[in-house]
Amino acid sequence: MSVDSAVKNAVNLEMARQVAEKAGFIAALDQSGGSTPKALRLYGIEESAYSNDEEMYALIHEMRARIIKSSSFTGEKVVGAILFERTMEADIDGIPTAEYLWTKRQVVPFLKVDKGLADEANGVQMMKPMPELDALLERAVAKGIFGTKMRSVINAANREGIAAVVAQQFDVGRQILGHGLMPIIEPEVTITIADKAEAEEILLAEILKQLNALGADKQVMLKLSLPEKANHYKPLVDHPRVMRVVALSGGYRREEANRRLSENTGIIASFSRALTEGLSAKQADADFDAVLGETIDCICEASKAG
Repeated sequence: MSVDSAVKNAVNLEMARQVAEKAGFIAALDQSGGSTPKALRLYGIEESAYSNDEEMYALIHEMRARIIKSSSFTGEKVVGAILFERTMEADIDGIPTAEYLWTKRQVVPFLKVDKGLADEANGVQMMKPMPELDALLERAVAKGIFGTKMRSVINAANREGIAAVVAQQFDVGRQILGHGLMPIIEPEVTITIADKAEAEEILLAEILKQLNALGADKQVMLKLSLPEKANHYKPLVDHPRVMRVVALSGGYRREEANRRLSENTGIIASFSRALTEGLSAKQADADFDAVLGETIDCICEASKAG
């Protein structure tokens, strides 16, 4: 084994240990094309401030870089961060973002790899095809990315639809594992649906079915909507083929997301909107850092409480 390979393997082991064992949460900084205008608007930047996609993405990168460079955004409480593809390709202070995250902040870098959602069928939205996924995964490995994330959506307790979503997630997950990356499988249950609890029952059964068919030497991560029944996903937390279960806020305000999270043993947060709530482009750096620090502290506490 070459020196470079040995160093890379040691780094991957250190990252894996942090993701599997460390207290804290995973920051979701992966808003893509469709959700970027909303994220910027919540940050205090209106659509009139940019005239094309390049300007829009430059502004969202500035926001993300400001978060990452904040004194409170370190591996002490932020276990990992999920990046959008353009963020991975960009730099912070002249250093590639994923490298900056790990070497400067001790935060494990993940990459969002899905290309959005297909139209709804059988009460779910599958992931769109990803014909260029292998090439993206090769770039991710070269950039020092540890794992990936991909999202589907469940809008009804439809057994056929949920089974299809989970099967697709695990099929792509095996492709990602083949590149030596850790897949975060995210079949999101929409929090506003009337049959959410029933959908979660079906989802648990389908995930267990796929996990039990996974090779004994394989592990994945799971990112799930906060369930209606506390500890509903405990069998997944305890499963030997699951490195970690993380929760998405799914539209819940931070206070409600934290309350639900604290009721679920062994699950940590992976929040996006709940993480950036209260941050503004107009804030002075000291105020920005103070608000972000308080947010990180309360999300971290909720993750520990569970």
